[in-house]
Amino acid sequence: MSRKPEGTLRRGWTTGACAAAAARAAYEALITGRFPDPVTITLPRGEAPSFPLARKELEDGRATAAIVKDAGDDPDVTHGAMVTVAVARGAPGRGIVFRAGEGVGTVTRPGLALAVGEPAINPAPRQMIRDAIAAAAAGAGGSDRVDLEVTVSIPGGAALAAKTMNARLGIEGGLSILGTTGVVIPYSCASWIHSIHRGIDVARAAGIGHVAGATGRGSEAAVQRLYGLEEQALIDMGDFVGAMLKYLRRHPLPRLTIAGGFAKISKLAAGHMDLHSSRSSVDMAGLAELAAALGADAELAGRIREARSAGEAFELAKAERLPLAYMAARRAREVALATLSGGIAVDVAIFARDGRPIGRAGP
Repeated sequence: MSRKPEGTLRRGWTTGACAAAAARAAYEALITGRFPDPVTITLPRGEAPSFPLARKELEDGRATAAIVKDAGDDPDVTHGAMVTVAVARGAPGRGIVFRAGEGVGTVTRPGLALAVGEPAINPAPRQMIRDAIAAAAAGAGGSDRVDLEVTVSIPGGAALAAKTMNARLGIEGGLSILGTTGVVIPYSCASWIHSIHRGIDVARAAGIGHVAGATGRGSEAAVQRLYGLEEQALIDMGDFVGAMLKYLRRHPLPRLTIAGGFAKISKLAAGHMDLHSSRSSVDMAGLAELAAALGADAELAGRIREARSAGEAFELAKAERLPLAYMAARRAREVALATLSGGIAVDVAIFARDGRPIGRAGP
């Protein structure tokens, strides 16, 4: 995760907003013969952005428009992608039917907001597209009850999807069309948190009773080996332990393992719900207190308090045979249990960089 730059950051637009705008432009061309360029839509919260068209084609019974996604100052994997929408006359009485074109995925597992076999165009973007088409129809004096096939494509989307968690969620063949509000808030990491939530949903739907949230790939591989967990049981929570815990509080599973390195888990032990280095720091005084609880004398506790990193604090305690990682795991487990408010069995596992477990607490 890249570090958030200083200063005021520019907001951007979601793939859902881009698809809605492209759909409006294409449908307006289909019924009037003219593409609005730029095209303006109204988002769910009232914003009315305008989008220049990067591509426009009109054929008999079919119109295509494309918009290059601008994610603002957010490090979004889809920034600069071309969101293309083709609108064609559909079978009478069927309403608006959505199709996945090149680079847009298809749902292959239950547990998501869409049925298996559906294109990965989420419910909120679908509604934005319907609203945009209805607005175009009203502006042209037509009926908002239309029968259309709407195909959304993102050329190169399959390669971009490899950088996301779509495959683990059971979305194959490309990206998801996302965005509840249509607006990208820089560094809100909304898509990552969305993937955490959907990962929990998919695990619940698959009847998996034990999931593991890991801070990184190394700890994820280690916890998978430790417990023999299947791929669907792994939640790539990154730094967003709070987002995972709060969602599990509302959508519980029988058992949760939290896995990570000593520094990250020490932050959770101190009560931090966001473990990123720009938003929380290791509490060296707190580690000194944990060491004192294990029997460290004042001199050692002072050296731990003044340590330059969590790793140095761990090594100081290790030299005196004090299980500081165990104490950090125990305190982190207490924080997690308090956040979950009961109903879920929790254990915490801390791993060294080579994958060795160095501290565990819980069942």
